[in-house]
Amino acid sequence: MLHGAGFMPMDLDPLLIARWQFGITTVYHFWMVPLTIGLGPIVAGMQWKWMRTGDVRWYRMVKFWGKLYLINFILGVATGLVQEFQFGLAWSEYAKFVGDVFGAPLAMEALLAFFVESTFLGLWIFGWNKLPKKLHFASLCVAIAGSIVSAYFIIVANSWMQHPVGVALIDGRPVMTDVWAVLTNNTALSAFSHTLCGSLAVGGGFVVGIAWYQLWQRRRDGIDTVGLDKKVVVGEAADIPGRDKADHKVWITSLRIGAVVAMVAFAGVAITGDSQAKLLFEQQPLKMAAAEGACHDGTSFSVLSVGELGSKNCSDITPIIEIPGLLSFLAKGDFSTDIKGINELIPQYQAKYGTNLPDKAIYGDRAGQAIDYTPVLEVTYWGFRMMIGFGILAAGAAALALWLTRRGTVPRQRWLMQLAAASILASFAANSAGWIFTEMGRQPFVVAPNPDGIDGVFMFTAAAVSPGVSFGEILFSLSAFTLVYAVLMVFEIRLLVRYVRGGVASAVPELAHPKNDDDDDSDATSGDVLAFAY
Repeated sequence: MLHGAGFMPMDLDPLLIARWQFGITTVYHFWMVPLTIGLGPIVAGMQWKWMRTGDVRWYRMVKFWGKLYLINFILGVATGLVQEFQFGLAWSEYAKFVGDVFGAPLAMEALLAFFVESTFLGLWIFGWNKLPKKLHFASLCVAIAGSIVSAYFIIVANSWMQHPVGVALIDGRPVMTDVWAVLTNNTALSAFSHTLCGSLAVGGGFVVGIAWYQLWQRRRDGIDTVGLDKKVVVGEAADIPGRDKADHKVWITSLRIGAVVAMVAFAGVAITGDSQAKLLFEQQPLKMAAAEGACHDGTSFSVLSVGELGSKNCSDITPIIEIPGLLSFLAKGDFSTDIKGINELIPQYQAKYGTNLPDKAIYGDRAGQAIDYTPVLEVTYWGFRMMIGFGILAAGAAALALWLTRRGTVPRQRWLMQLAAASILASFAANSAGWIFTEMGRQPFVVAPNPDGIDGVFMFTAAAVSPGVSFGEILFSLSAFTLVYAVLMVFEIRLLVRYVRGGVASAVPELAHPKNDDDDDSDATSGDVLAFAY
Protein backbone atom coordinates (compact mmCIF):
# COMPACT_ATOMS: atom_id res chain seq x y z
CA MET A 1 0.00 0.00 0.00
CA LEU A 2 1.45 3.37 -0.99
CA HIS A 3 1.10 6.82 0.51
CA GLY A 4 0.60 10.13 -1.32
CA ALA A 5 2.18 9.98 -4.77
CA GLY A 6 3.44 6.43 -4.34
CA PHE A 7 6.48 7.58 -2.43
CA MET A 8 7.32 4.57 -0.23
CA PRO A 9 5.70 1.78 1.75
CA MET A 10 3.26 3.23 4.27
CA ASP A 11 4.73 1.37 7.23
CA LEU A 12 8.19 2.94 6.74
CA ASP A 13 7.27 6.48 5.76
CA PRO A 14 8.17 9.09 8.42
CA LEU A 15 6.07 11.65 6.55
CA LEU A 16 2.92 9.62 7.07
CA ILE A 17 3.62 9.12 10.78
CA ALA A 18 4.41 12.83 11.19
CA ARG A 19 1.09 13.68 9.56
CA TRP A 20 -0.75 11.27 11.85
CA GLN A 21 0.95 12.82 14.86
CA PHE A 22 0.03 16.37 13.91
CA GLY A 23 -3.49 15.30 12.99
CA ILE A 24 -4.14 13.46 16.26
CA THR A 25 -2.76 16.20 18.51
CA THR A 26 -4.47 18.97 16.55
CA VAL A 27 -7.90 17.34 16.45
CA TYR A 28 -7.66 16.52 20.16
CA HIS A 29 -6.73 20.11 21.00
CA PHE A 30 -9.48 21.42 18.76
CA TRP A 31 -12.09 19.60 20.83
CA MET A 32 -11.32 22.06 23.64
CA VAL A 33 -11.08 25.19 21.51
CA PRO A 34 -14.70 25.56 20.29
CA LEU A 35 -16.08 24.79 23.76
CA THR A 36 -13.85 27.46 25.32
CA ILE A 37 -14.81 30.03 22.70
CA GLY A 38 -18.50 29.07 22.65
CA LEU A 39 -19.14 28.62 26.37
CA GLY A 40 -17.31 31.77 27.48
CA PRO A 41 -19.82 34.32 26.11
CA ILE A 42 -22.69 32.28 27.58
CA VAL A 43 -21.09 32.40 31.04
CA ALA A 44 -20.44 36.13 30.62
CA GLY A 45 -24.10 36.72 29.73
CA MET A 46 -25.15 34.85 32.85
CA GLN A 47 -22.81 36.92 35.04
CA TRP A 48 -24.11 40.13 33.49
CA LYS A 49 -27.66 39.10 34.41
CA TRP A 50 -26.60 38.25 37.97
CA MET A 51 -24.80 41.58 38.30
CA ARG A 52 -27.89 43.44 37.06
CA THR A 53 -30.60 41.51 38.95
CA GLY A 54 -28.95 39.91 41.98
CA ASP A 55 -31.08 36.81 41.30
CA VAL A 56 -29.50 33.74 42.94
CA ARG A 57 -30.41 31.70 39.86
CA TRP A 58 -27.91 33.60 37.72
CA TYR A 59 -25.23 33.42 40.42
CA ARG A 60 -25.54 29.63 40.53
CA MET A 61 -25.46 29.43 36.74
CA VAL A 62 -22.24 31.44 36.57
CA LYS A 63 -20.61 29.26 39.21
CA PHE A 64 -21.62 25.95 37.62
CA TRP A 65 -21.00 26.69 33.95
CA GLY A 66 -17.93 28.73 34.86
CA LYS A 67 -16.35 25.72 36.56
CA LEU A 68 -16.88 23.54 33.47
CA TYR A 69 -15.48 26.38 31.37
CA LEU A 70 -12.32 26.47 33.52
CA ILE A 71 -11.76 22.71 33.37
CA ASN A 72 -11.96 22.81 29.59
CA PHE A 73 -9.78 25.91 29.33
CA ILE A 74 -6.98 24.38 31.41
CA LEU A 75 -6.91 21.19 29.34
CA GLY A 76 -6.98 23.28 26.16
CA VAL A 77 -3.89 25.22 27.23
CA ALA A 78 -2.03 22.03 28.17
CA THR A 79 -2.75 20.31 24.85
CA GLY A 80 -2.21 23.42 22.72
CA LEU A 81 1.38 23.90 23.82
CA VAL A 82 2.41 20.82 21.84
CA GLN A 83 1.33 22.24 18.50
CA GLU A 84 4.04 24.86 18.03
CA PHE A 85 6.80 22.53 19.27
CA GLN A 86 5.96 20.15 16.44
CA PHE A 87 6.90 22.76 13.86
CA GLY A 88 10.52 22.56 14.95
CA LEU A 89 10.65 18.86 15.80
CA ALA A 90 8.85 17.02 13.00
CA TRP A 91 8.32 19.79 10.44
CA SER A 92 11.54 21.80 10.40
CA GLU A 93 11.56 22.32 6.61
CA TYR A 94 8.02 23.61 6.78
CA ALA A 95 8.97 25.90 9.68
CA LYS A 96 11.87 27.35 7.66
CA PHE A 97 9.63 27.94 4.64
CA VAL A 98 6.77 29.70 6.46
CA GLY A 99 8.73 31.16 9.39
CA ASP A 100 8.88 34.73 8.08
CA VAL A 101 5.10 34.78 7.65
CA PHE A 102 4.04 32.71 10.66
CA GLY A 103 6.27 34.62 13.06
CA ALA A 104 3.96 37.65 13.17
CA PRO A 105 0.54 36.03 13.82
CA LEU A 106 1.92 33.40 16.19
CA ALA A 107 3.81 36.03 18.18
CA MET A 108 0.69 38.18 18.36
CA GLU A 109 -1.29 35.13 19.50
CA ALA A 110 1.16 34.44 22.32
CA LEU A 111 1.89 38.00 23.48
CA LEU A 112 -1.44 39.74 23.01
CA ALA A 113 -3.99 36.95 23.26
CA PHE A 114 -2.62 34.17 25.44
CA PHE A 115 -1.14 36.41 28.14
CA VAL A 116 -4.20 38.65 28.24
CA GLU A 117 -6.49 35.64 28.32
CA SER A 118 -4.62 33.88 31.13
CA THR A 119 -4.05 37.00 33.24
CA PHE A 120 -7.63 38.19 33.23
CA LEU A 121 -9.03 34.71 33.67
CA GLY A 122 -6.85 34.47 36.77
CA LEU A 123 -8.34 37.74 38.02
CA TRP A 124 -11.79 36.29 37.46
CA ILE A 125 -10.99 33.04 39.30
CA PHE A 126 -9.39 34.68 42.33
CA GLY A 127 -11.45 37.87 42.26
CA TRP A 128 -14.69 36.46 43.68
CA ASN A 129 -15.63 38.70 46.63
CA LYS A 130 -12.32 40.53 46.23
CA LEU A 131 -12.95 42.71 43.18
CA PRO A 132 -15.93 45.01 42.64
CA LYS A 133 -18.62 43.18 40.68
CA LYS A 134 -18.21 45.30 37.56
CA LEU A 135 -14.45 44.88 37.51
CA HIS A 136 -14.81 41.16 38.17
CA PHE A 137 -17.23 40.87 35.25
CA ALA A 138 -14.92 42.94 33.04
CA SER A 139 -12.07 40.51 33.81
CA LEU A 140 -14.10 37.65 32.38
CA CYS A 141 -15.03 39.67 29.31
CA VAL A 142 -11.39 40.53 28.61
CA ALA A 143 -10.38 36.88 29.04
CA ILE A 144 -13.07 35.80 26.57
CA ALA A 145 -11.98 38.49 24.13
CA GLY A 146 -8.45 37.12 24.50
CA SER A 147 -9.68 33.65 23.52
CA ILE A 148 -11.36 35.05 20.42
CA VAL A 149 -8.31 37.12 19.45
CA SER A 150 -6.13 34.05 20.00
CA ALA A 151 -8.34 32.03 17.65
CA TYR A 152 -8.18 34.80 15.06
CA PHE A 153 -4.38 34.84 14.88
CA ILE A 154 -4.21 31.05 14.66
CA ILE A 155 -6.75 31.11 11.84
CA VAL A 156 -4.75 33.86 10.09
CA ALA A 157 -1.72 31.56 10.11
CA ASN A 158 -3.72 28.54 8.93
CA SER A 159 -5.52 30.54 6.25
CA TRP A 160 -2.22 31.71 4.81
CA MET A 161 -1.42 28.02 4.25
CA GLN A 162 -4.72 27.74 2.39
CA HIS A 163 -4.37 31.00 0.45
CA PRO A 164 -0.94 32.71 0.66
CA VAL A 165 -1.00 36.51 0.29
CA GLY A 166 1.10 39.52 1.26
CA VAL A 167 4.49 38.00 0.47
CA ALA A 168 7.29 38.05 -2.07
CA LEU A 169 9.36 35.03 -3.07
CA ILE A 170 13.01 35.75 -2.19
CA ASP A 171 15.68 33.06 -2.46
CA GLY A 172 13.03 30.38 -2.63
CA ARG A 173 11.24 31.49 0.56
CA PRO A 174 8.15 33.66 1.04
CA VAL A 175 9.01 36.91 2.82
CA MET A 176 6.21 39.03 4.24
CA THR A 177 5.81 42.35 2.46
CA ASP A 178 2.31 43.33 3.59
CA VAL A 179 1.26 42.29 7.09
CA TRP A 180 -2.15 43.91 6.62
CA ALA A 181 -2.82 41.68 3.61
CA VAL A 182 -1.97 38.65 5.74
CA LEU A 183 -4.19 39.76 8.63
CA THR A 184 -7.13 40.61 6.35
CA ASN A 185 -6.81 37.60 4.07
CA ASN A 186 -10.36 36.95 2.83
CA THR A 187 -9.84 33.25 3.58
CA ALA A 188 -9.02 34.11 7.20
CA LEU A 189 -11.99 36.43 7.65
CA SER A 190 -14.35 33.83 6.23
CA ALA A 191 -12.87 30.97 8.27
CA PHE A 192 -12.84 33.06 11.46
CA SER A 193 -16.54 33.94 11.27
CA HIS A 194 -17.36 30.33 10.43
CA THR A 195 -15.30 29.07 13.39
CA LEU A 196 -16.92 31.52 15.82
CA CYS A 197 -20.41 30.42 14.79
CA GLY A 198 -19.39 26.77 15.02
CA SER A 199 -17.95 27.36 18.50
CA LEU A 200 -21.14 29.01 19.72
CA ALA A 201 -23.06 26.01 18.40
CA VAL A 202 -20.79 23.75 20.48
CA GLY A 203 -21.27 25.91 23.58
CA GLY A 204 -25.04 26.03 23.15
CA GLY A 205 -25.34 22.30 22.54
CA PHE A 206 -23.15 21.57 25.58
CA VAL A 207 -25.43 23.63 27.82
CA VAL A 208 -28.59 22.04 26.39
CA GLY A 209 -27.44 18.46 26.91
CA ILE A 210 -26.29 18.96 30.50
CA ALA A 211 -29.29 21.08 31.52
CA TRP A 212 -31.61 18.40 30.09
CA TYR A 213 -29.85 15.76 32.21
CA GLN A 214 -30.26 17.87 35.36
CA LEU A 215 -33.97 18.48 34.72
CA TRP A 216 -34.44 14.78 34.03
CA GLN A 217 -32.76 13.98 37.37
CA ARG A 218 -35.27 16.17 39.14
CA ARG A 219 -38.10 14.35 37.37
CA ARG A 220 -36.59 10.93 38.14
CA ASP A 221 -36.20 11.77 41.82
CA GLY A 222 -39.79 13.00 42.01
CA ILE A 223 -38.79 16.55 42.88
CA ASP A 224 -40.61 18.08 39.91
CA THR A 225 -43.92 16.71 38.68
CA VAL A 226 -46.40 17.57 35.95
CA GLY A 227 -49.86 18.82 36.82
CA LEU A 228 -53.19 18.13 35.12
CA ASP A 229 -52.56 21.13 32.86
CA LYS A 230 -49.30 19.36 31.74
CA LYS A 231 -47.24 22.18 33.22
CA VAL A 232 -44.39 21.63 35.64
CA VAL A 233 -45.00 21.64 39.39
CA VAL A 234 -41.65 22.65 40.84
CA GLY A 235 -40.71 20.95 44.09
CA GLU A 236 -37.85 20.82 46.54
CA ALA A 237 -35.78 18.08 48.20
CA ALA A 238 -34.50 19.22 51.56
CA ASP A 239 -32.22 16.20 51.90
CA ILE A 240 -30.36 16.86 48.61
CA PRO A 241 -28.02 19.90 48.60
CA GLY A 242 -29.06 22.50 46.06
CA ARG A 243 -32.25 20.78 44.94
CA ASP A 244 -34.59 23.67 45.68
CA LYS A 245 -36.89 25.74 43.49
CA ALA A 246 -34.04 28.03 42.43
CA ASP A 247 -32.26 24.92 41.15
CA HIS A 248 -35.09 24.27 38.70
CA LYS A 249 -34.81 27.83 37.42
CA VAL A 250 -31.08 27.31 36.88
CA TRP A 251 -31.57 24.36 34.56
CA ILE A 252 -34.65 25.41 32.63
CA THR A 253 -33.13 28.85 32.00
CA SER A 254 -29.80 27.33 31.01
CA LEU A 255 -31.46 24.90 28.62
CA ARG A 256 -33.46 27.55 26.85
CA ILE A 257 -30.49 29.91 26.58
CA GLY A 258 -28.33 27.11 25.19
CA ALA A 259 -31.00 26.09 22.69
CA VAL A 260 -31.43 29.62 21.35
CA VAL A 261 -27.66 30.13 21.11
CA ALA A 262 -27.22 26.81 19.29
CA MET A 263 -29.99 27.54 16.77
CA VAL A 264 -28.82 31.10 16.02
CA ALA A 265 -25.23 29.85 15.77
CA PHE A 266 -26.22 27.15 13.28
CA ALA A 267 -27.86 29.79 11.10
CA GLY A 268 -24.57 31.69 11.26
CA VAL A 269 -22.66 28.52 10.39
CA ALA A 270 -24.83 28.03 7.30
CA ILE A 271 -24.38 31.63 6.10
CA THR A 272 -20.63 31.80 6.72
CA GLY A 273 -20.17 28.27 5.37
CA ASP A 274 -21.79 29.25 2.09
CA SER A 275 -19.42 32.22 1.81
CA GLN A 276 -16.44 30.04 2.62
CA ALA A 277 -17.46 27.39 0.07
CA LYS A 278 -17.65 29.99 -2.69
CA LEU A 279 -14.11 31.12 -1.83
CA LEU A 280 -12.84 27.54 -1.86
CA PHE A 281 -14.29 26.92 -5.30
CA GLU A 282 -12.08 29.78 -6.50
CA GLN A 283 -8.98 29.16 -4.37
CA GLN A 284 -8.86 25.36 -4.09
CA PRO A 285 -11.16 24.01 -6.81
CA LEU A 286 -9.76 20.47 -6.62
CA LYS A 287 -10.59 20.23 -2.91
CA MET A 288 -14.20 21.17 -3.57
CA ALA A 289 -14.46 18.89 -6.61
CA ALA A 290 -13.26 16.03 -4.41
CA ALA A 291 -15.76 17.04 -1.71
CA GLU A 292 -18.54 16.63 -4.25
CA GLY A 293 -17.17 13.48 -5.84
CA ALA A 294 -17.43 15.54 -9.03
CA CYS A 295 -15.27 13.78 -11.61
CA HIS A 296 -16.64 15.68 -14.59
CA ASP A 297 -17.80 19.24 -15.23
CA GLY A 298 -21.40 19.81 -14.26
CA THR A 299 -23.96 21.57 -12.09
CA SER A 300 -25.27 18.72 -9.91
CA PHE A 301 -24.63 18.33 -6.19
CA SER A 302 -24.00 14.75 -5.06
CA VAL A 303 -26.20 13.81 -2.12
CA LEU A 304 -24.85 10.26 -2.22
CA SER A 305 -22.09 8.65 -4.25
CA VAL A 306 -20.36 5.32 -3.68
CA GLY A 307 -16.94 4.05 -4.67
CA GLU A 308 -14.23 1.56 -3.88
CA LEU A 309 -12.61 2.04 -0.48
CA GLY A 310 -9.26 3.84 -0.73
CA SER A 311 -9.59 4.47 -4.46
CA LYS A 312 -8.57 7.80 -6.00
CA ASN A 313 -9.83 6.79 -9.42
CA CYS A 314 -12.89 8.65 -10.63
CA SER A 315 -14.00 5.65 -12.64
CA ASP A 316 -14.68 3.87 -9.32
CA ILE A 317 -17.20 6.53 -8.20
CA THR A 318 -20.90 6.05 -8.95
CA PRO A 319 -23.38 8.88 -8.22
CA ILE A 320 -26.57 7.56 -6.59
CA ILE A 321 -28.54 10.71 -5.71
CA GLU A 322 -27.88 14.14 -7.23
CA ILE A 323 -29.61 17.53 -7.12
CA PRO A 324 -29.27 19.38 -10.46
CA GLY A 325 -28.04 22.99 -10.22
CA LEU A 326 -27.22 22.93 -6.51
CA LEU A 327 -23.45 22.62 -7.02
CA SER A 328 -23.52 25.67 -9.29
CA PHE A 329 -25.44 27.58 -6.66
CA LEU A 330 -22.95 26.67 -3.92
CA ALA A 331 -20.02 27.74 -6.11
CA LYS A 332 -21.32 30.69 -8.12
CA GLY A 333 -24.74 31.64 -6.78
CA ASP A 334 -26.62 30.50 -9.91
CA PHE A 335 -27.99 27.18 -11.13
CA SER A 336 -26.45 26.88 -14.58
CA THR A 337 -22.66 27.46 -14.45
CA ASP A 338 -20.65 24.31 -15.08
CA ILE A 339 -18.18 23.59 -12.26
CA LYS A 340 -14.93 21.92 -13.22
CA GLY A 341 -14.56 18.31 -12.14
CA ILE A 342 -11.53 16.31 -11.00
CA ASN A 343 -10.72 14.96 -14.47
CA GLU A 344 -10.58 18.48 -15.89
CA LEU A 345 -8.66 20.00 -12.98
CA ILE A 346 -5.85 17.44 -12.68
CA PRO A 347 -4.22 18.37 -16.04
CA GLN A 348 -4.39 22.04 -15.07
CA TYR A 349 -2.62 21.34 -11.77
CA GLN A 350 -0.01 19.22 -13.57
CA ALA A 351 0.65 21.95 -16.14
CA LYS A 352 1.00 24.61 -13.46
CA TYR A 353 2.79 22.79 -10.63
CA GLY A 354 4.43 19.83 -12.36
CA THR A 355 3.81 16.13 -12.84
CA ASN A 356 6.72 15.02 -10.65
CA LEU A 357 8.33 16.26 -7.47
CA PRO A 358 11.48 18.30 -8.14
CA ASP A 359 14.77 16.42 -8.06
CA LYS A 360 16.03 18.23 -4.95
CA ALA A 361 17.63 16.99 -1.73
CA ILE A 362 14.77 18.38 0.37
CA TYR A 363 12.49 15.65 -1.03
CA GLY A 364 14.86 12.83 -0.10
CA ASP A 365 13.78 9.47 -1.50
CA ARG A 366 10.63 11.10 -2.86
CA ALA A 367 12.50 13.30 -5.36
CA GLY A 368 11.27 12.77 -8.90
CA GLN A 369 8.23 10.72 -7.86
CA ALA A 370 4.90 11.34 -9.60
CA ILE A 371 2.56 13.75 -7.82
CA ASP A 372 -0.96 12.61 -6.99
CA TYR A 373 -3.08 15.76 -6.79
CA THR A 374 -6.33 14.00 -5.89
CA PRO A 375 -7.13 14.20 -2.15
CA VAL A 376 -8.43 11.12 -0.32
CA LEU A 377 -11.95 11.10 -1.72
CA GLU A 378 -13.57 9.30 1.23
CA VAL A 379 -12.21 11.93 3.65
CA THR A 380 -13.16 14.98 1.61
CA TYR A 381 -16.52 13.66 0.41
CA TRP A 382 -17.77 12.29 3.71
CA GLY A 383 -16.00 14.90 5.83
CA PHE A 384 -17.94 17.62 4.02
CA ARG A 385 -21.23 15.78 4.55
CA MET A 386 -20.53 14.88 8.15
CA MET A 387 -19.81 18.52 8.87
CA ILE A 388 -23.18 19.54 7.46
CA GLY A 389 -25.10 16.51 8.74
CA PHE A 390 -23.90 16.68 12.35
CA GLY A 391 -24.51 20.43 12.35
CA ILE A 392 -28.11 19.89 11.29
CA LEU A 393 -28.54 17.20 13.96
CA ALA A 394 -27.21 19.53 16.66
CA ALA A 395 -29.49 22.38 15.58
CA GLY A 396 -32.44 20.00 15.36
CA ALA A 397 -31.75 18.72 18.87
CA ALA A 398 -31.70 22.30 20.18
CA ALA A 399 -34.99 23.13 18.46
CA LEU A 400 -36.60 19.94 19.79
CA ALA A 401 -35.38 20.68 23.31
CA LEU A 402 -36.86 24.16 23.12
CA TRP A 403 -40.22 22.72 22.06
CA LEU A 404 -40.34 19.85 24.57
CA THR A 405 -39.52 22.13 27.52
CA ARG A 406 -42.14 24.75 26.69
CA ARG A 407 -44.16 23.67 29.76
CA GLY A 408 -41.21 24.06 32.11
CA THR A 409 -39.54 20.68 32.32
CA VAL A 410 -38.37 17.66 30.31
CA PRO A 411 -40.13 14.31 29.67
CA ARG A 412 -39.28 11.47 32.07
CA GLN A 413 -38.15 9.02 29.38
CA ARG A 414 -34.56 7.93 29.97
CA TRP A 415 -33.89 7.37 26.26
CA LEU A 416 -34.71 11.01 25.54
CA MET A 417 -32.25 12.09 28.22
CA GLN A 418 -29.60 9.82 26.72
CA LEU A 419 -30.23 11.27 23.26
CA ALA A 420 -29.99 14.80 24.66
CA ALA A 421 -26.67 13.96 26.32
CA ALA A 422 -25.40 12.30 23.12
CA SER A 423 -26.43 15.35 21.08
CA ILE A 424 -23.58 17.25 22.78
CA LEU A 425 -21.22 15.23 20.59
CA ALA A 426 -22.93 16.24 17.34
CA SER A 427 -21.62 19.81 17.27
CA PHE A 428 -18.15 18.60 18.28
CA ALA A 429 -18.24 16.06 15.44
CA ALA A 430 -19.35 18.73 12.96
CA ASN A 431 -16.45 21.01 13.93
CA SER A 432 -13.90 18.19 13.80
CA ALA A 433 -15.14 16.91 10.44
CA GLY A 434 -14.92 20.42 9.01
CA TRP A 435 -11.31 20.88 10.08
CA ILE A 436 -10.27 17.42 8.86
CA PHE A 437 -11.89 18.14 5.50
CA THR A 438 -10.17 21.54 5.30
CA GLU A 439 -6.70 20.19 6.09
CA MET A 440 -6.72 16.88 4.22
CA GLY A 441 -8.45 18.34 1.20
CA ARG A 442 -5.42 20.61 0.68
CA GLN A 443 -3.08 17.66 0.04
CA PRO A 444 -0.57 17.14 -1.55
CA PHE A 445 0.22 20.73 -0.52
CA VAL A 446 1.06 21.84 3.00
CA VAL A 447 0.99 25.42 1.67
CA ALA A 448 -1.54 25.51 -1.13
CA PRO A 449 -0.82 27.72 -4.15
CA ASN A 450 -2.83 30.88 -4.64
CA PRO A 451 -4.23 30.68 -8.19
CA ASP A 452 -3.97 34.46 -8.49
CA GLY A 453 -0.86 34.86 -6.33
CA ILE A 454 2.89 34.86 -6.78
CA ASP A 455 4.35 31.93 -8.71
CA GLY A 456 6.31 29.54 -6.53
CA VAL A 457 4.65 30.37 -3.20
CA PHE A 458 3.52 26.87 -2.36
CA MET A 459 5.01 23.83 -0.68
CA PHE A 460 4.42 20.13 -1.15
CA THR A 461 3.87 18.19 2.06
CA ALA A 462 6.59 15.79 0.92
CA ALA A 463 9.15 18.58 1.39
CA ALA A 464 7.92 19.77 4.79
CA VAL A 465 8.95 16.99 7.16
CA SER A 466 12.22 17.21 9.13
CA PRO A 467 14.90 15.39 7.09
CA GLY A 468 16.90 14.26 10.14
CA VAL A 469 14.00 12.59 11.95
CA SER A 470 13.62 8.86 11.47
CA PHE A 471 10.50 6.77 11.20
CA GLY A 472 11.16 5.22 14.61
CA GLU A 473 11.63 8.58 16.35
CA ILE A 474 8.39 10.00 15.02
CA LEU A 475 6.57 6.76 15.76
CA PHE A 476 7.79 6.96 19.37
CA SER A 477 6.64 10.57 19.77
CA LEU A 478 3.31 9.72 18.12
CA SER A 479 2.78 6.86 20.58
CA ALA A 480 3.84 9.01 23.55
CA PHE A 481 1.63 11.96 22.62
CA THR A 482 -1.35 9.71 21.92
CA LEU A 483 -0.93 7.97 25.29
CA VAL A 484 -0.54 11.24 27.22
CA TYR A 485 -3.50 12.81 25.44
CA ALA A 486 -5.63 9.73 26.13
CA VAL A 487 -4.82 10.03 29.83
CA LEU A 488 -5.65 13.75 29.76
CA MET A 489 -8.93 12.96 28.03
CA VAL A 490 -9.84 10.48 30.76
CA PHE A 491 -9.09 13.06 33.46
CA GLU A 492 -11.09 15.78 31.72
CA ILE A 493 -14.11 13.58 31.16
CA ARG A 494 -13.99 12.36 34.77
CA LEU A 495 -13.80 15.92 36.07
CA LEU A 496 -16.63 17.11 33.86
CA VAL A 497 -18.82 14.12 34.71
CA ARG A 498 -18.13 14.55 38.42
CA TYR A 499 -19.23 18.17 38.49
CA VAL A 500 -22.15 17.62 36.13
CA ARG A 501 -23.51 14.82 38.31
CA GLY A 502 -23.01 16.95 41.41
CA GLY A 503 -25.13 19.72 39.94
CA VAL A 504 -24.98 23.29 41.22
CA ALA A 505 -23.94 22.12 44.70
CA SER A 506 -20.65 20.85 43.24
CA ALA A 507 -19.77 24.38 42.11
CA VAL A 508 -21.34 26.38 44.95
CA PRO A 509 -19.76 25.10 48.17
CA GLU A 510 -22.15 26.99 50.47
CA LEU A 511 -25.03 24.87 49.19
CA ALA A 512 -23.36 21.61 50.17
CA HIS A 513 -21.80 23.03 53.36
CA PRO A 514 -23.97 25.87 54.70
CA LYS A 515 -22.32 28.27 57.15
CA ASN A 516 -23.44 28.41 60.76
CA ASP A 517 -25.34 31.44 61.97
CA ASP A 518 -22.49 32.43 64.29
CA ASP A 519 -19.88 32.52 61.48
CA ASP A 520 -18.03 35.82 61.40
CA ASP A 521 -18.28 36.13 57.63
CA SER A 522 -21.86 36.83 56.68
CA ASP A 523 -21.16 36.45 52.95
CA ALA A 524 -21.88 32.81 52.11
CA THR A 525 -19.84 32.99 48.94
CA SER A 526 -16.57 33.87 50.63
CA GLY A 527 -14.07 31.42 52.09
CA ASP A 528 -11.31 29.60 50.28
CA VAL A 529 -10.74 31.58 47.10
CA LEU A 530 -9.56 28.41 45.34
CA ALA A 531 -12.92 26.71 45.94
CA PHE A 532 -14.20 28.10 42.67
CA ALA A 533 -11.15 26.88 40.74
CA TYR A 534 -11.39 23.30 41.94
